[in-house]
Amino acid sequence: MTPLVATHAFAALVALVVGFWQLFVGPRGTRGHRLAGRVWVVAILYVAVTSFWIQEIRPGHFSALHALSVVTLVTLPLGVVRARQGRIPEHRAAMTGNWIGLVGAGAAASLVPQRAIPQLVLDDPLAAVVAGALVLLTAVAVVGAGRALDVAVGQARPQDSTAS
Repeated sequence: MTPLVATHAFAALVALVVGFWQLFVGPRGTRGHRLAGRVWVVAILYVAVTSFWIQEIRPGHFSALHALSVVTLVTLPLGVVRARQGRIPEHRAAMTGNWIGLVGAGAAASLVPQRAIPQLVLDDPLAAVVAGALVLLTAVAVVGAGRALDVAVGQARPQDSTAS
């Protein structure tokens, strides 16, 4: 596995975990949510941009995963802008769509036996476990920092009327 693929996979796993927290578990509208959201945006942007240099499926050509990266590079900034405009339902829709795209791309990258992730598990299981542990620790640190920030500023539970 090249360093590019390794950092791409690491960022994707961070985005997967932090995105899950943002969408389904954590409080919305708090400083912690915004902090975790910034981490998520940076991670997902890194994943989308680096994907253009990863061409394992069709060497020398773009694949459907690259098309998804183009969509992400358009819709992710729109989601951020919508949040800043206070258009929360549109923000939520954009970010949820990007997270679902990440899950789909991750499934495609993880379930095809010739891809890097399954090969890493087969070739170096210890490295795969260490990588997974690093992702988990990073996610816990981001979520913990967000929670601590929320508690410190008295925003443990926001009044988000648009929360589902």
